[in-house]
Amino acid sequence: MLIPRGKTPDLNLPLVGGGTFDLARDGGSRGTLLCFYRGRHCPVCITQLKDMGAHVAGFAERGVKLIAVSADPEDRASDMAKAVGDGAPPLAYNLPLSEARDWGLFISTGRGTTSIGIEEPELFSEPGLFMINADQTLYYQAIQTMPFTRPSFGALLGALDFAIEKNYPARGAYTGPV
Repeated sequence: MLIPRGKTPDLNLPLVGGGTFDLARDGGSRGTLLCFYRGRHCPVCITQLKDMGAHVAGFAERGVKLIAVSADPEDRASDMAKAVGDGAPPLAYNLPLSEARDWGLFISTGRGTTSIGIEEPELFSEPGLFMINADQTLYYQAIQTMPFTRPSFGALLGALDFAIEKNYPARGAYTGPV
């Protein structure tokens, strides 16, 4: 389990369109917002990534880089970029499911063709959203077991403004006896 204010796992993955993303070196001055999505088969992910793409500039103004990550291979990740359209955020692909587990993500088995007519992979990770500080420590996380009710990037941007203004610390770091 990842603990707020603790170091997160490393992450180094290829990007759709070329290049790589390395969490240790490619984040923003204030940090990185990682959005782990289920994959090309998921219609809810398309909506989420469109919302994410619409907020890339707002987060960048605050020193936060946005990146979307999936276990999809390159061809499916490229198809996802096309499905999201011109405003797609940077998409990283080929996330090993063992690394998805290191992030605390839940793994699901494929159940056939989705409502948009795309076959689910045999195995894939469920969604997760992580705000990582520039020193690669965890600030915020939201991990899901289902594809529904994803956090809004507009709401997250407002929360980030509050956290910056109030110098609000990461919460949930207590690990002692209860």
